[in-house]
Amino acid sequence: MNPSAALALGIVSAILALTGAIALVAVRRVRMDPQQFLVGGRSFGTLLLWVLMAGEIYTSFTFLGAAGWAYGLGAPAFYILAYGTCGYTIGYFLLPAIWQVAKERGLLTAPDFFADRYRSRGLGIAIALVQFTLVIPYVTLQLSGLRLILTMAGYGSVDSTVAVGSAFVLMALFVLIAGLRGTAWASVVKDILIVGAVLFAGIAIPVRFFGSPAQMFDRLIATHPAMLTLASGAATHGTLWYVSTVLLTAIGFYMGAHSFNATYSARSGDALRRNAMLLPLYQLVLLLVFFAGFAALLIVPGLHGTAVDRSFLLVVQRYYPPWVMGTIAGAGCLAALVPASALILANAGVFVKNVLGDGFGIATGERARTFAIRILVLVVAFAALLYWFDARQTLVQMLLVFYDGNTQIAPAVFAAFLWKRATAWGVAAGIAGGLSVALYLNGDPAFLHGINAGFVGLAVNVALLIAVSLLTQRANGPGDAGSAAVNSKALR
Repeated sequence: MNPSAALALGIVSAILALTGAIALVAVRRVRMDPQQFLVGGRSFGTLLLWVLMAGEIYTSFTFLGAAGWAYGLGAPAFYILAYGTCGYTIGYFLLPAIWQVAKERGLLTAPDFFADRYRSRGLGIAIALVQFTLVIPYVTLQLSGLRLILTMAGYGSVDSTVAVGSAFVLMALFVLIAGLRGTAWASVVKDILIVGAVLFAGIAIPVRFFGSPAQMFDRLIATHPAMLTLASGAATHGTLWYVSTVLLTAIGFYMGAHSFNATYSARSGDALRRNAMLLPLYQLVLLLVFFAGFAALLIVPGLHGTAVDRSFLLVVQRYYPPWVMGTIAGAGCLAALVPASALILANAGVFVKNVLGDGFGIATGERARTFAIRILVLVVAFAALLYWFDARQTLVQMLLVFYDGNTQIAPAVFAAFLWKRATAWGVAAGIAGGLSVALYLNGDPAFLHGINAGFVGLAVNVALLIAVSLLTQRANGPGDAGSAAVNSKALR
């Protein structure tokens, strides 16, 4: 290993070790029963909730993928700014309502919400299987980001397979040790480093090479005049794609199993509302990530395909000393590890609680369930590893696969609060139809005239939910009226 790689990787190791130590200290006196392990004992206040949700949302996709899309596509990357902002607005009203129901009913996972609201254990199991499958591409996204970062920090001396294996071990160990509370405390370190890294990438790099960000944009417009303009209508990544993708991802912003866990962990509904008001501050970070991508396009042109994801790291590797690369890479590793830990933990909890427990009566006690969750952590991480070996997509493409499928759960969530006639059969038909259409149309993008396939699937989903619900009759169960009153009050 050359000296540059040794220094950079040494700094990465030190950052990861320090973060792991903080997570261990944070949980050392906490008894890890399922409620603590999965939802932090429902005790997170505004600050801890803020960094936890930011840790789940601003990932290696933000750190690398957003810069890569700015490098490769330009204006279409701005959808990332729009959907987050819209998603926070929806979350301000929706998440406190979900939290209130979860607290009163003692819900532990996302499928618990659907099983309780629609009085159907079978629906809860089905949604658990859907979420378990859909989260794999999202975990793979973090794994791909880790591999890319470690390879770049190794200055060519680290084999990509070794890097992926290391990433797999890091993800699994972090989740096994930390639980959700440890993940939240690790997010504090991650956010500090990420902000520093992005300030460097988005301001220091343009200043060094172009004099200022403004002069960088002057150069960009002169050399790539169409880079900052969306194509019209049905063109690839044109305005129809942009609008439909923003709507799809905003609606599905909080539909992941990990987002439900984070919501359940809140101390109060007001903590969630304050969190929705504070999280948009992170959108400013995204602007600087775009700056980094545009600067990289001018400094190291010629990257294509998945190579665009390493664009700004290539600038750091070529033009800055190894200690800078090590610090940036350490921040990037945390941007992958922290959200991956929340994703894997939520996914393992969903399978153990709703499939093994509710479906087969396995691991229903606290100790058995905690042990089974830890085993499933390894299974989920290994499944993401297998998916990675076959994946040939950019980070943004993998994220869109996740949202195309996961947003199909959204109509069932909104119907739980807004339409009492919705039934388990209607929900199941809507999700099945929406997923089928989204997957089918993803294979034939020309048919859509630029519209996001997941958005078309979502329209089919809503139509089926309404039609099938009107044709079926939901069995009234004890607590229905009370639940409706709680939901109505929570949404006001």
